Parts: sequence; C-alpha cells; structure tokens
Amino acid sequence: MKPIRVLLADDHTLVRAGIRGLLQGLADVEVVGEAGDGQEALRLAQSLRPDIVLLDVAMPGLNGLEVAGRLSAFDRSIRVIILSMHTSEEYVLRALRADCAGYLLKGAAVSELEVAVRAVARGETYLSPAVSKRVVDDYVSRTGGSVDPLDALTPRQREILQLAAEGHSSKEIAQRLGLSFKTVEAHRAQLMHRLGLHDLAGLVRFAVRVGLVTPES
Repeated sequence: MKPIRVLLADDHTLVRAGIRGLLQGLADVEVVGEAGDGQEALRLAQSLRPDIVLLDVAMPGLNGLEVAGRLSAFDRSIRVIILSMHTSEEYVLRALRADCAGYLLKGAAVSELEVAVRAVARGETYLSPAVSKRVVDDYVSRTGGSVDPLDALTPRQREILQLAAEGHSSKEIAQRLGLSFKTVEAHRAQLMHRLGLHDLAGLVRFAVRVGLVTPES
C-alpha cells in the first residue's frame, strides 16, 4: 500500500519531535518533512507535495490558517489538518473556510492522531470531538454566515497584519518580505483603513480576535 506522506509544521521543536515519533509508529505513514514556521511550511508543501500537512495554527510570520488557504489555492489535493489548542468556534470556522480537512486539538488523546490522519487520507473531514459540528452550526446561525473580515484584505496585507501584530516594525517587515519600507507602510495604511482600525493596539486586538496571532505571541 502506498504510504500516507505527511509534512509536519510546528514552531516548537519538542512538539514536532513528539508528533513525529507518534506518526513514525503508524503503519503506512511517512513523515517526509518538518517546518518550524509558516513560510517554511508553505515552501516545503509546494516542493514535497505531501498527502497531508499537519499545521500548527499559531506559527510566527505566517500562521497555519493562512498557510492552509494558500495551499488550497496552490493544490487542493494537499489535505491540511490544523493542530490547535483552541476550541473557539471562530478558529474552527476559519479553518473550514480555508478548506482544511481536519481540526485536531493538541490536548486530544494519542489515538486520535491516527484516526484523524487516516480519515483525512480517505477524503473525509475530521473534527476533534470537543469541537462539535453543532458549535460550528451555532456560530454560523448567530453570525448569519457572515463574511470573514480577513477576506477584505489581500494575502500580502494579511501577512503584514500578522507580522505587525507580532511586534515587528515596518522596517523589519520590509526586510523580511523583501519589500520597500514605503510599500509596507502603504499596505499597512490600507489594511487599517479597510478594517476601520486607528492604532497598533487596535490592530493587535483584531489579529488576536480573528486568530492570526495568539495573546501570548
């Protein structure tokens, strides 16, 4: 039987080592690569073309949900399972909107990892039992299926939003993304205008609320 090829992405080395050990103990599952941040995860997924990418939701530079959305646009055959500590329906709904095939809580039982990987490999959608479909349905009904506020931003603006919320200056962002300082400042001004934000504190609060960064970032 052809092995299930898995790419693992988490910014914590020990967490990656633990999950890798569990995956390597499963029959017909092969860990083909590891990434420590979102940009590396995106590059490796595009070059290695794994069957499944296990993505930590909270990674520096480019978070797991953003990576998932870009992978979906790049190759829908690459299936994404989000690894998260959050049971919040907003996180789950954003994962589903990004075409993620699974949402696995980091506090789940060890046996659940195999269940999730094999279910997603079969083409199914897997949600941790603690994240019930009812929770997602309730959220949709309360919001009227409202549009994700991040949809108003371009991928580059979302990237700059996350980096700014993580505390990087416009100069640092420009160096990191290979852009000019003026280009970063223009993107930043446009995204704040579109979101109705007026200062860095508001930008950080928004980024936390929509799951781009975690409060402890």
